[in-house]
Amino acid sequence: MPATQQAGDTERWGTLWSTHAQDWAAIEEQQLPTYDEAIRRVGIAPGQRVLEVGCGTGVFLRAAAACGAVVSGIDASDGLLELARARVPEADLRRADMQHLPFADASFDLVAGFNAFFFADDMVAALREAGRVAKAGAPVVIQVWGDPDQCSLEAMKAAVFSGERNEVPPFWRPGALEDLVTAAGLRPGDAFDISWPYSFVDEASLVRGMRSAAPVAAAAQRAGDGSVERAIAQSLAPYRTPDGGYELPNAFHFLIASR
Repeated sequence: MPATQQAGDTERWGTLWSTHAQDWAAIEEQQLPTYDEAIRRVGIAPGQRVLEVGCGTGVFLRAAAACGAVVSGIDASDGLLELARARVPEADLRRADMQHLPFADASFDLVAGFNAFFFADDMVAALREAGRVAKAGAPVVIQVWGDPDQCSLEAMKAAVFSGERNEVPPFWRPGALEDLVTAAGLRPGDAFDISWPYSFVDEASLVRGMRSAAPVAAAAQRAGDGSVERAIAQSLAPYRTPDGGYELPNAFHFLIASR
């Protein structure tokens, strides 16, 4: 979700994420190394039940299923869920609000949310729900954007959201996520940061990918597609490679909590 980290109504975000679902799928596939690192840190054993909150097009769930997990996911976007069902047909996938998960208490051996929880109207409530459906001692993996100084997409956000309120909560700072999970009744554990780039072969694929994120789609509705697409291309021009492609380094911050 390469744009503003602001809370919003579930229906609204679901509709916006569906606008360019296929283009978002290509972006999400590039996040697989971050998902693999989370799996390496917590471990997934065959038969374990895994839930992803904000499952998108199912890239993480596909990786978890490859470890032998029994996978479930929720998302607000019908468009993303359709692609996730094609990618992970064995998964239990439901359209739902992360603040009201449609699962029983203590159902899962692992609950994860990648750049997802901050889209809740009440992030603490969403984290509390994640803890409710996790078994005692089970990890709850939370990923957010890392240090903005290490995220190339900050340049795009400044251009696309120029003149708008664009305050990013400093979830990446030491203690920030820890305070939120504690307020949600969870125990904070290991925190770590990783870096991974988004890569694009040309400007057209760059623009398609960046505009597919819901907050950027919302900006395009307000300012027009052409204006937003120009802002994307111009702001990310410094990351163009000699062969005409783009390499966009970004940082990601993780916290592993538990009940």
